[in-house]
Amino acid sequence: MEPRHLTAAPLAAKLAMPAQFTIERPVLHEAVTNAVRKMIVEGALPPGTRLNERDLCASLGVSRTPLREALKVLVAEGLVEHHPNRGAAVAVLNRQEVSDMFDLLGCLEAYAGELACARITPEQLTHIGALTDEMADCHRRGDLPEYYELNRKIHNTINEIACNSALSQTYIALNRRVQALRFRSNHDPKKWEHAMQDHRQMIKALEARDGQQLAAVMRSHLMEKKIAVLAMLLTQA
Repeated sequence: MEPRHLTAAPLAAKLAMPAQFTIERPVLHEAVTNAVRKMIVEGALPPGTRLNERDLCASLGVSRTPLREALKVLVAEGLVEHHPNRGAAVAVLNRQEVSDMFDLLGCLEAYAGELACARITPEQLTHIGALTDEMADCHRRGDLPEYYELNRKIHNTINEIACNSALSQTYIALNRRVQALRFRSNHDPKKWEHAMQDHRQMIKALEARDGQQLAAVMRSHLMEKKIAVLAMLLTQA
């Protein structure tokens, strides 16, 4: 019988694959997922849009394999729906689903705000302040896509500072489903200005380590978003 230790060499040889085979595909898969998600959030792919694989592959310059992997991720996130015999389409949320999600997001963000005020470090406060200043510059320039990206980073950072993994996982999963609606709610200049004012109040509450105040601001912020989004959906019905 062949010594057991001699069988390890062929196995090791199989595992020692070139870096491009073990790294490029996941990176491409993530890049395609992020690209399609961004198209959905920014409205390039509106709710209900049928996702033609051939067109998307041509637009993104990729093959069908990473695109299909990306669509599986987006289905799991609730951004895309798969219909038997009809393929994939951008998910459509009804008004009750949207209302329920924003109510829960308000609770999650308020709790994250309370925890963040108790745990934030001076360095983290400086970081969020810098992001808020950048976001204010985008607001003045009317750069909504970059504003929204910074906005997302701020809310995610507050959740990270809260240091509650269950809270963060629930928040991220739920927030992804309404990102497109949150993005579009800022198209109204008055509502956009009000959202910017809310973020200035958030910074003041963080600086004061006032958890109750930050929780109140964040809950109100989400309720304003909910009202704006439901009104927008009503006009599109």
